[in-house]
Amino acid sequence: MASNLFDLNGKTAVITGGNGGIGFGMAVGLAEAGANIVIAARNETKTSESINRLKGMGTECEGIQVEVTEESSVQQMVSKTIDRFGSLDILINNAGIGIRKLPHEYTIKEWNKVVDINLTGAFICSKEVYPHMKENGGGKIINIGSMTSIFGLDWAVAYASSKGGIVQMTKTLAVSWAKDNIQANSILPGWIHTDLTQGLKDNFRDRYDHILTRIPHERWGEPNDLAGTAVFLSSKASNYVTGVSIPVDGGYTSF
Repeated sequence: MASNLFDLNGKTAVITGGNGGIGFGMAVGLAEAGANIVIAARNETKTSESINRLKGMGTECEGIQVEVTEESSVQQMVSKTIDRFGSLDILINNAGIGIRKLPHEYTIKEWNKVVDINLTGAFICSKEVYPHMKENGGGKIINIGSMTSIFGLDWAVAYASSKGGIVQMTKTLAVSWAKDNIQANSILPGWIHTDLTQGLKDNFRDRYDHILTRIPHERWGEPNDLAGTAVFLSSKASNYVTGVSIPVDGGYTSF
């Protein structure tokens, strides 16, 4: 009985920005739990490579190109998913970017770009899936925040602001849509080895090593470290869990 709590067979998950990094790590986890997977991202070549890897696992999957800041593109993503699989049960809002600069160095154009993709894009996707989830009797929305959702980082003002907004948006969606049996939660990844953080390891080794000394688990995270939390929040095991933010950071934010 207990093992069935995490069974995702028959469920379809859309993961924006899911063709690499933590997005793909979560995609693999959900696929292993039995879900159909839609990788929705901008880079078609990278998406195709990710889809081939999932197909090698025996996963039913589809790649869809999307611009999360454009409503028409998101609408097509949702309609294509439903046409292909018949439902859209799980949305993981993972698409995001960061521009590393001190606050006074930012241009408004750069600020808007980060906030539009990281926060507004997540809202557009959530808003678009809502009527379909409501009609189907419920659904799961997982928004990817960050450890910067809860503390500042000198060179990440727009990123941190957008990820702080993710937490508050998640709470509001949870309260607003609970009556429709839609659970909205967020995951706050810590320092994870991805393409986005590789530059820190390669070019700022002292900072990389200093961060490592502050992680109680004594290692940086890997993309697959997000998989278990994503499966939990996607499954019926979390049917009475909504509006929460779960750090997955090896204890970094508790230290």
